[in-house]
Amino acid sequence: MHLLDSILTSCLAAASIWAGWVKADAGGLSAPEANLPGHPTHEVHIARLIYQHGPQSSWGPGRAWWRIDWPEAEHHFLAGVDRYTLMDVAPDSVHVSLLDDAVFEHPWLLAQQPGHWQLSPEENARLGEYLHRGGFLVVDDFHGPDDWSVFAHAMSQALPGRAVVDLNDDVLLNVHFMLDKRTQIPGRRHLISTADGIEVRMPYSPPRWRGIYDDRGRLMVAINFNMDTGDAWEHADDADYPVSMTSYAYRVGINYLVYALTH
Repeated sequence: MHLLDSILTSCLAAASIWAGWVKADAGGLSAPEANLPGHPTHEVHIARLIYQHGPQSSWGPGRAWWRIDWPEAEHHFLAGVDRYTLMDVAPDSVHVSLLDDAVFEHPWLLAQQPGHWQLSPEENARLGEYLHRGGFLVVDDFHGPDDWSVFAHAMSQALPGRAVVDLNDDVLLNVHFMLDKRTQIPGRRHLISTADGIEVRMPYSPPRWRGIYDDRGRLMVAINFNMDTGDAWEHADDADYPVSMTSYAYRVGINYLVYALTH
């Protein structure tokens, strides 16, 4: 086992769950728990996007798609960021709406399950403004043509005329860790126990590393398509989730964060 893999697993398994959640009347038909923006306590706070979704997009009572994998994903991942970088990073994400001016205070915005989001015209306009003003959006955990269609429509409204391209040799892939191997990061539900060990059975392939650039060549949107990086963070302490994939997901996330803070 790679030394970094072993250290990451030990570190992340010890990550604790924060308290002090408050109710947010946004992000779905119910009022899910959320960490709303407040006074900064660290130099770096990553932000998770709150968005509306339809009634069919529920994965449990009172739980909205935008908050899938939270809080475990952030707690595990940010513990690794704290350990393996010099960033003064908060141990949890804050949750922001595109209609909240607080979104402009956060250079790194995470959107989970964008195949379910329903952005209003005002939210699309604000997303475009956020990105053109230097923000960096990471979208993760969406799969197949239906999810892609929903996501791509929102991008066409927020960033009209901007092409989605494959990331082949972008600085993002080596800004901190060298990501020279492309691995399809699976959701926990796609790992099947067999007589020969754990087998990955993803419903859609191949994984696509994509992005959207501004006129200066800065990456504004990083797209994890047919992948579930958030699950790899969330299940970092799960003995049945492959350590190699968890470690790789951490490298990907740390590169995203370093890129957001330096570009």
